[in-house]
Amino acid sequence: MTTESNSSSLPLAGIRIVDVTHIVAGPFASMILGDMGAEVIKIERPGVGERGRSNGPFIDGSYGGRVSARYLGLNRNKKSVTLDLRDPRCKAAFERIVKESDVLLDNWGPGALQRLGLGYDVLKGLNPKLVYVSITGYGDPEGPAPGPYSDWPANNPCVQGMGGWMTVTGEPGGGPQMVGDNVGDSVPGVWSALGVMMALEKRHRTGEGSFVDMAMYDCMATHLTSTVPFYQATGIISGRERNNMLSAQLALKAKDGYVVLAGAGGPEKWKVLWRFMDREDLIEDARYLGVGVSGDFYMNHFVPELEAWTSQRTKEEVTNQLTSIGYSMGIVQDQKDLDECPHLAARGMFVNGGNNLGGIFRTVNTPIKFADGPGNPNIEPPLLGANNEEILQSIGGVGQEELEKMQSDGVI
Repeated sequence: MTTESNSSSLPLAGIRIVDVTHIVAGPFASMILGDMGAEVIKIERPGVGERGRSNGPFIDGSYGGRVSARYLGLNRNKKSVTLDLRDPRCKAAFERIVKESDVLLDNWGPGALQRLGLGYDVLKGLNPKLVYVSITGYGDPEGPAPGPYSDWPANNPCVQGMGGWMTVTGEPGGGPQMVGDNVGDSVPGVWSALGVMMALEKRHRTGEGSFVDMAMYDCMATHLTSTVPFYQATGIISGRERNNMLSAQLALKAKDGYVVLAGAGGPEKWKVLWRFMDREDLIEDARYLGVGVSGDFYMNHFVPELEAWTSQRTKEEVTNQLTSIGYSMGIVQDQKDLDECPHLAARGMFVNGGNNLGGIFRTVNTPIKFADGPGNPNIEPPLLGANNEEILQSIGGVGQEELEKMQSDGVI
């Protein structure tokens, strides 16, 4: 598998991150930072590790080992240290690690570190330059802007629903529907990584650390970049009625799947399309030029006329031909299509790393690319506690005898 690149040339080389996160949102954020060269020390529960390690599907090894594919997809370029923070020896080692680190990233839940006696007031006392990033569902109760929901737990479905995404997703007339992947986690993960970078830049200028309060709910609401401004301007609540389809079309049937025709534009552009499809007869009807058209007319009349042409051609033929006359086109792809996409391959968007069982695991790379920099590192996701000795006996301040006693006591 690929090993470390020239890490000293990466933008976050020399930055140490204590990663107290699990599942998706926090690990996604810390993976981005690790891909950019930061040293990420993942703090996990002894014996079981973070909850993501138990989420299927699993890869089974030939000698009885098994590993979570979802864990592998989110935890490259990290180190694993196991600590039971209820044990005073582990807590002391954790505090020493925090003193020697730049960032602490936390998504264990509202108040989790506070209940362990490791709230921001304590962390700041240990390390005034620390950037503490708390990822919660609705904002940290101890943070700078608590709200009435701050004590609520949350996950991907919750914040998709609360954030307004399920209202505008799904078939017209149907019930609320989730977007089919963990965007309620990964979107906050991206924003949290950005929050780290902003706080590090502030520290570079002022020498002071920060409390960065990241709410998954806030992040999801921020991404309603069309429907919220539309409501604020008109007072009309957007749903699944498809009244905006002339500027953001649905997928259209092709011979071998679906394509997306997006951003069609005004009447003149529709004329070009109908002539190209040998349907000049439709040009005489202003409704087929997008003038005064409802969502129902689009669904019941526009789409069938378009699909009479697209359904006789392959996805690639439709996309190439309509792109050639100035339309913005896309092919609706599934996971297999993405995995085999020559364009993503050309852009280095897939990496193969070890899977801890002697094989490889193919996953999606971080999309940030520097024209004059090295490639991202690709270090295998760590086995549970793989870096205990390395980290605890250095910045953790634990001696060999104490380390062995902590191991025998099951607290690491």
